[in-house]
Amino acid sequence: MHMPSITADYLVVLVLICAALTLQVIQPRRSGQAVFNGGILLALVLSVACALPALSYLPWAGFIDEMADQAVAAIQFLEVAYVILTL
Repeated sequence: MHMPSITADYLVVLVLICAALTLQVIQPRRSGQAVFNGGILLALVLSVACALPALSYLPWAGFIDEMADQAVAAIQFLEVAYVILTL
């Protein structure tokens, strides 16, 4: 059973959630009112936890191959978010 598109869909949703959270943090940081109390990290962990049930339906070899590609993309996204947040 081939279902890598479900994983890709979950990861796209995860990236969109991270992008939205990044945009919400940019404005307070620029105005000097930054409050980073771990809420973004909590939201990220919860969104990853929502994607975990899909793991039991995926073939593991294809899943690992796709996750390696997605991990590289996620690291690049986090680097961009870090650069934006530190401007």
